[in-house]
Amino acid sequence: MTISMAGLPAFLLYFVVGVALIAAFAAIYVRLTAHDEIALIRGGNLSAAIAFGGNLVGFAVPLEKAISQASSIPDCVLWALAAMIIQIAAYGVARIAIPELSRKIEQDSLPAGAMMAVIAVISGTLAAASMTA
Repeated sequence: MTISMAGLPAFLLYFVVGVALIAAFAAIYVRLTAHDEIALIRGGNLSAAIAFGGNLVGFAVPLEKAISQASSIPDCVLWALAAMIIQIAAYGVARIAIPELSRKIEQDSLPAGAMMAVIAVISGTLAAASMTA
């Protein structure tokens, strides 16, 4: 049995690009929301952690699909941008579905944080399933 590391450079490249895209999404998302997720999480706000974590997962799932089927890095980045747009739209839907979402998350309302996470994960899994090779 032989072990080939021929794919290692591509693996590392896509991994680094994936991490950078997740970081970019996180930075954009925290700037768009009306509440400061990072400060809330640092302060022990479980609702903010659940909501933010759900959004990260909701973005990571279609990103994983984009990486697995991408023909190139630019192709992967374009699909990741589509996934970002879907997640931002999901946040907009959540704000409509949950009146005063940011205030509720700031007050550590677990139902609001959990529902935000559910909306984000559902939109992300649907986006991933909609990506075709």
